[in-house]
Amino acid sequence: MHSGDSLDPSDWHAFRAQAHAMLEDMLNYAEQLRERPVWQPIPQSIHDRFQENLPQQGTELALLHQRFLTEIMPYSIGNAHPGFMGWVQGGGTPVGMVAEMLAAGLNANVGGREQVPISVEKQILRWMRELFQFPETANGLFVTGTSLANLIAVLIARTTHLGVQARRDGIAHGDKKLTAYTSAGAHGSVSQAMDLAGFGTAALRPIPMNAAYQLDLDKLRAAIQTDKAAGFEPFLIIGSAGTVDVGAIDDLTALANIAQAENCWFHVDGAYGALGMLSPQIAPRLCGIERASSIAFDFHKWGQVPYDAGYILVRDGAQQLATFSAPAHYLKRETRGMAAGSPWPCDLGPDLSRGFRALKTWFTIATFGAEKLGQIINNTCELAQYLKQRVEQEPQLELLAPVNLNIVCFRYVGTSKLSASDLNNLNTELVIRLQESGVVAPSSTLIQHQFAIRAAIVNHRTTRLDMDNLINTTLLLGGELGIAATHP
Repeated sequence: MHSGDSLDPSDWHAFRAQAHAMLEDMLNYAEQLRERPVWQPIPQSIHDRFQENLPQQGTELALLHQRFLTEIMPYSIGNAHPGFMGWVQGGGTPVGMVAEMLAAGLNANVGGREQVPISVEKQILRWMRELFQFPETANGLFVTGTSLANLIAVLIARTTHLGVQARRDGIAHGDKKLTAYTSAGAHGSVSQAMDLAGFGTAALRPIPMNAAYQLDLDKLRAAIQTDKAAGFEPFLIIGSAGTVDVGAIDDLTALANIAQAENCWFHVDGAYGALGMLSPQIAPRLCGIERASSIAFDFHKWGQVPYDAGYILVRDGAQQLATFSAPAHYLKRETRGMAAGSPWPCDLGPDLSRGFRALKTWFTIATFGAEKLGQIINNTCELAQYLKQRVEQEPQLELLAPVNLNIVCFRYVGTSKLSASDLNNLNTELVIRLQESGVVAPSSTLIQHQFAIRAAIVNHRTTRLDMDNLINTTLLLGGELGIAATHP
């Protein structure tokens, strides 16, 4: 092998200088976020730059770095920016960024084997057991996000209810017609999980919500009894801790009681809301989550860990192991050497090749501590209450849903009477113009057929200034659109 055959730098000194320049640029980016637009439209010429043929020869790193600075960095979705309020996306931290660099440099495959990166992941598990008051039998696993964590929970519930033979024979084994239940306001990944697990989306019963946008318990009980009378067998109840549209928290204690009475697996989709357990102000509202069979959540949302860092916590680790463990001769375990340390993370989920997501999570929690992270979570909820007050103070704005945690849904109604259709059209355009302004970037949803501007405050950098910017820009752009709507 020639020295030039390696992919390592031929000149380490020059590479170090370039690497330091790249790190400095990203630190400057984080430090100067507020001076940049949240988001900006992407010129067609930039899109065209990424329609090139496969390169046969390499390009200098410095030139690619410059392309990143001019063609990629300015045109991300902007969730690190304090003015970003679209969907529910965390802002990350510089600490998490450099931790990710360390993980990339180590390049550990954390699917298994005897290595300390797995001990780091187990440390996070111990912390999560403590946070959610789960027993020592609990197991956990880092995944891409709650969508995959929800799928894992459905698969564990399936295997627990049908037995391990279902892994071989499939869900058609036997004559049981299994049904699952969740709120009509649950995230779409719940329905998708039922699809991917082979049950089909029709086996999931979406239960209507009450006035507080929680799963209606009476309707749940009625649906279960109706299904049982028709020969169906309930096996899974999924509660939401922070629904996707308005951030509602289902009555988790009541759901736990119903699940226990019906011998159902009780899973909590806590994509962002579950980490409210870190906040003494929010944790009491999550009462009952400690009784869940499993919890799915994302460290990359309220936990402020850089993407991606999803997690699934399972009360009975033996059930998780029974669902995913798949012995193979090439994965033979030993009591000594590199193949020691069984069971491995790959025995607890579908991934054999796994990145070192635990490192940036460990750095984040260890650097800031649970108390600081909990305060950040509470701050975002306080900002949501401030935004709610600002909306209610403006006669041209209308609040469309209760503000449960950190999500505020409202719309611009203006001063002139517009039809329901015209209001929806106006606010549809208004959301786009808010995003194009570069000042603030909310997303949207439908609340009882009304198009809503949806502001999700997740970023630790966001302040009251950003709430005021959202209100002021909404009034300004909404006024312009309102004039156009009444004077076509």
